[in-house]
Amino acid sequence: MNENSEIPNPKSKMGIVFMGTPEFAVASLDALVKAGFNIVGVITAPDKPAGRGMKLNESTVKKYAVKNKLRILQPEKLRNEEFLSELRSLIADVQVVVAFRMLPEVVWNMPPKGTINLHASLLPQYRGAAPINWAIINGEKETGVTTFKLQHQIDTGNILLQEKIEIGDDETAGELHDRMKEIGARLLVATVEGLANGTLEELSQENIQQSMFNAQYSSEVTHSPPGSYHDTIHHAPLRHAPKITTQTCQIDWQRSADEIHNLIRGLSPYPAAFTELGDKTLKIFRSEKEHAPPTSRPGRWETDRKTYLKFACRDGYIHVKDVQLEGKKRMSVEDFLRGYRF
Repeated sequence: MNENSEIPNPKSKMGIVFMGTPEFAVASLDALVKAGFNIVGVITAPDKPAGRGMKLNESTVKKYAVKNKLRILQPEKLRNEEFLSELRSLIADVQVVVAFRMLPEVVWNMPPKGTINLHASLLPQYRGAAPINWAIINGEKETGVTTFKLQHQIDTGNILLQEKIEIGDDETAGELHDRMKEIGARLLVATVEGLANGTLEELSQENIQQSMFNAQYSSEVTHSPPGSYHDTIHHAPLRHAPKITTQTCQIDWQRSADEIHNLIRGLSPYPAAFTELGDKTLKIFRSEKEHAPPTSRPGRWETDRKTYLKFACRDGYIHVKDVQLEGKKRMSVEDFLRGYRF
């Protein structure tokens, strides 16, 4: 080989179609672009009218793609023949999905190296639409990000790479989201590099679930190598991450202070846990726990009308620190108390 000949770069040779819509996906797309990968197309949601003037609103992924002069497709329906024909014309080697919608098989099975997804949990734990929220609501001390191959059932494909993430005691879903999008972006780059180099090994989620099941009924404790996936999951029962509903967000003051505190931070900043104050809804974004025998029945509030507002629960109190009353702006509890008449 001539000394001046360039060594082929597997990154530049492998064509990638990226699919995503919200801010969480932008970090991953940006990381792939900066790593030198060949993004042959970006698939994102159609523009939607929003606001009083019903002006068309572009997704954050589209805004990034426009700025970086990437080819953009915005299909209304993923089975549309015109879209499928255009997608095939991109001749992608692999498709990357981050915070997009469910794909039909005709789409995810199209590229020769398959379609990989970035999921915000340590699969098989927290399959579903809201893994960040539910991990915090359930009081988990750690979670993570996973890249995996798409297959028929949602979030069940073979695992490629994972990284564990600690959850702070008072960390909100929004704060964890912002950390995870950066960590997930780095993991995604490592995953696509592994695919390009042919160095990745796939791990079946079915095998992981079976080992979890066996561990629950085994009298022996098996110690996995530090940092391995089995070292991470602690053989816990499977938990799921269904879509958040209004019923999920309503605070049940009969629950413990720990449970309510976790619910509040797990739903902050959106859609936010709420309760009733007078005849209006009060959203709560931050809280503190007080473990003390309550002197009021669960749901009753106490306040000095200047510095604190707390609600009694089963085993103590929840001090609300950051709130939004129906029809008002979000504000600190001190600002709220200055303007509210009990």
